[in-house]
Amino acid sequence: MLKNALLFCISISFVIPVNIAQADEVNIYSARKEQLIKPLLDTFTKTTGIETNLVTGKADALLKRLEIEGVNSPADVLITTDAGRLYRAKAAGVIQPAINQGLQDQVSKNLQDPEHYWLALTTRARVMVYAKERVSPNELSSYEALTDSKWNNRICVRSSNNIYNQSLVASMIVHKGEKATEEWATAFVKNFARRPKGGDRDQVMAVAAGQCDIAIVNTYYLGQMVNSKDEKQKQAASQVAVFWPNQQGRGTHVNISGIAITKAAKNKENALKLIEFLLSPEAQEWYAKTNNEYPVIADAKPSELLQSWGSFKSDALNLNELGIHNTQAVRIMDRAGWR
Repeated sequence: MLKNALLFCISISFVIPVNIAQADEVNIYSARKEQLIKPLLDTFTKTTGIETNLVTGKADALLKRLEIEGVNSPADVLITTDAGRLYRAKAAGVIQPAINQGLQDQVSKNLQDPEHYWLALTTRARVMVYAKERVSPNELSSYEALTDSKWNNRICVRSSNNIYNQSLVASMIVHKGEKATEEWATAFVKNFARRPKGGDRDQVMAVAAGQCDIAIVNTYYLGQMVNSKDEKQKQAASQVAVFWPNQQGRGTHVNISGIAITKAAKNKENALKLIEFLLSPEAQEWYAKTNNEYPVIADAKPSELLQSWGSFKSDALNLNELGIHNTQAVRIMDRAGWR
């Protein structure tokens, strides 16, 4: 049924009327692009009869919008990326502790807020990608080992204002403490091949172009490049391989795309039904494959592409810690000269 419904994806941007709530609808603010979520919402409507109204935008802009709208917000659900942003939404008071026990039981405890404000829909890993012709995987081991002098002028990574990097550093603070993390960051920056710029795909392109030999990126960006219609991106992706850091220790740093019910939600029961639907095996496999990410429930399998990269040990840290230590991480990165 899901496959047939996905054929009827309509690219329409909905405007949600303020202060109007009906029993047969749910209103969604999503930081995921329309084509990456709308087909599932259409299937949800066909399955339940509950209409979905979708507004998409940049993650930080949607959070600001919820803050400005306050109790008058029409949004029932927030879908966004990175646990750090969900922590900010909780701190801003725009989401509520509404994730019920049945939903909690489907997702690993480290992938949800301990006070039930949000939970994960998919996971992604922040990995090393390396130039297959210039680096042997036997040379690689951990994030910490990237401070070795042999990597001088050989590493590309995006800027310190990127929350994915902030969350990686926040995870290191939890595991290693502030002092050791700052020492690592200071040495790590010295090995940069260039001033940080661009997104994760730009880092892969830089490795392929020979500007650096290693980059730190989220797995889903590499997946997008492998499946891209842009031949330059596909070619670049073919020149790198994935390495899973810290497999002999705490495991590779992971993060999420996640979901929460807004504090202003006027269709709370429908919002809970939507979350339940998005955690179903069929929806999980489609959503994870379309986003080049990993499902969060045991009954759903990763896409063939992700399976081809092999299995890995992931860091079991509760991702709420990434938000708690974000400010410390940003300060450390600033002091280290990570621009």
